[in-house]
Amino acid sequence: MARPARRYPYTRNQKIKISQQDAGRKLRISGKCLYSCISDIQNYKKMKKLVLAFALLGGIFNLSAQEEEKEQKQGWTKEGNISLLFNQSAFNEEWTGGGTSNLSGNLLFDYNFNYLKDDFTWDNRLLVDYGITKQRSDEFARKTSDRLEFNSIAGKQLQDSNWFYSLFLNFRTQITKGYKFGEDAETGETTRTEYTNFLSPAYLQFGPGMMWKKSENFYVNIAPATGRMVFVDKDFTSGPGYVDGDYFGVDANKAMRFELGASVSGYAKFEVIENVTMENLLNLYSNYLEDPQNVDIDYTMNMKMKINDYLSTNLIFQAIYDDNAVQGFQIREVFGLGITYGF
Repeated sequence: MARPARRYPYTRNQKIKISQQDAGRKLRISGKCLYSCISDIQNYKKMKKLVLAFALLGGIFNLSAQEEEKEQKQGWTKEGNISLLFNQSAFNEEWTGGGTSNLSGNLLFDYNFNYLKDDFTWDNRLLVDYGITKQRSDEFARKTSDRLEFNSIAGKQLQDSNWFYSLFLNFRTQITKGYKFGEDAETGETTRTEYTNFLSPAYLQFGPGMMWKKSENFYVNIAPATGRMVFVDKDFTSGPGYVDGDYFGVDANKAMRFELGASVSGYAKFEVIENVTMENLLNLYSNYLEDPQNVDIDYTMNMKMKINDYLSTNLIFQAIYDDNAVQGFQIREVFGLGITYGF
């Protein structure tokens, strides 16, 4: 008796079609998994940003809470610090790994004298920051920082709030001559040309505004009608071929430039962890009379890591943008071991 023909549930063509469908289904499933993974990663990154943002806000509110607990003293309060930072690298003649011996130092003088009487507050600060470095292979010593600055802001409290009617003044310049360095085409030696000097340039800003102040360590001042004067040595603007505005925006044969604009300044000082404090200063300025979209920026961060009453490690970072001086950001960073004396 003949055996009946074996029946297969699918033909060859049906098998291929079903296999393709299975592959497509698996591919869609894999795609969904991949999309889900990518979404999870994106959500994780967003979550990290949110966590960091909330952490930052939490730190600010924590700072505010800490400051609320401190009752400010009436009358004058005075506080000062002197810090001397050192940094050194030394290599002998037999050293084959490369490098240049250098020695650098930075002197920082910071003095605050503030006044409080009922609803009137007056904060003053004098800052001197000067640093120099010398490399063994370089003929000239070079400045790493040079800043002389005085800030003063007075405020009259607006009822029982953190807002004040304010009047501020800011003056800053440098102490010693500044140079542009180059190289002699024939001899290859380093050359330098004087570019700045004491009071050249010097900046004076002043104006009324409104200040939000939580404490002496946390405030923001907004001054929409700020006068600004830029002073320079006339010798730098009276040379042959000088073009108006080339030297810090000052016109030819002039020694001063006047601007009218808006100023926003902020100050925040807080303790990151025990014995580590961070101080932040931010100044923004926009000139109504010329290119108001080009906002001048001056940001300084000073982190102090205390070792004991006399030794500390300091990290100073500063970023400046002023299109009348340089078409780009000016960046400096100083890190070193320092001797500190408070008074």
